[in-house]
Amino acid sequence: MTFKQPSQVVVDVCGVGYEVTIPLSTFYEVGEIGSELSLFIHTHVREDVLQLFGFRTRTEKELFLKLISVSGVGPKLAITILSGMPVGEMIQVISAGDAARLTAIPGVGRKTADRVAMELRDKLKGISPAAEAAAAYAGSRASDAGIVDDAVSALVSLGYPKALAERTVASVVSESGERTIEDMLKQSLRKLAK
Repeated sequence: MTFKQPSQVVVDVCGVGYEVTIPLSTFYEVGEIGSELSLFIHTHVREDVLQLFGFRTRTEKELFLKLISVSGVGPKLAITILSGMPVGEMIQVISAGDAARLTAIPGVGRKTADRVAMELRDKLKGISPAAEAAAAYAGSRASDAGIVDDAVSALVSLGYPKALAERTVASVVSESGERTIEDMLKQSLRKLAK
């Protein structure tokens, strides 16, 4: 990353800088200038513009895509809405149909809030706020020790005690020999759900 500000980062990909619009939730997690950055990208194409929108977690991106599917909500307003509150809280607010809470976000009027709450209330069932922390770690490959540490960190961020998370991940590795973070988390969550 070569540049960052609250609504935008510039990501260097093989010597080419790409401007990426981001919500505040992503800005808080991107690290310092010069650090490596991995984002979930949505490319928005219109006849007069090509824009990149980046998200730290898959959950943020999924919610963004749901928001821009609502009539009258474009990408910029969707980023503003995502910047207004944490993603987990946003999903709960929309699922509850609480348009009043949405109007508290600057730039979101009553009609837009009502439309978002009405159109998305039943469409957010597939988006899990609990999966957000795990999605931040998903897809990464590192040394076995790094993967185990990431899996434990993901479980701790989901609310499990560290000692329990460590025991569960160690159990998964010893029983099934999992070597990817995705599989390790899936198996660990299955064990913890029992």
